[in-house]
Amino acid sequence: MPFWRLNYHLVWATKNREHLIQPKIEDRLHAYVVTKAAELGVYVYAVNSWFDHVHLVVSIPPKLAVAYVVKRLKGASSHDLNHAGELDHHFAWQRGYGALSLGERQRPAAERYVIDQKQHHRRQETNAWLERYAEFDEGPVDTGIQPDAVPAVTREQKGLYDAWGEPPF
Repeated sequence: MPFWRLNYHLVWATKNREHLIQPKIEDRLHAYVVTKAAELGVYVYAVNSWFDHVHLVVSIPPKLAVAYVVKRLKGASSHDLNHAGELDHHFAWQRGYGALSLGERQRPAAERYVIDQKQHHRRQETNAWLERYAEFDEGPVDTGIQPDAVPAVTREQKGLYDAWGEPPF
């Protein structure tokens, strides 16, 4: 079994940012997401929501892509809510999602942020990176460096392994 610590803060929103996550369905939504995540082998450390979006702090095994996990959690949860018979409206998630990677040291702070989600919104003290309203983001900015413009560097030139000999992996 491989050693892995792949932690993420995931965020996604309701369709058109409508206030579809009402208190009467919130517990069901959170429980369902945690159950579905467990079926995938994903550990959920924190889950919470506001009227128009949900936050999770999770650890995703390396055999699963983040996009696959989010797709399954979003699709299964909206299907469950729409077929539970508790809603007077159609529930749907917006396209896209946010995913930020976390180190072990950042995970407790991310968990606190998610757990305190409602307080952050009531006090209007949200983190702009985590509460983005854009449906799409192109990701990191391209540096413009072309692969063929980067000179090849050998192990000997780099001196990268001098202290250890061969790589430790």
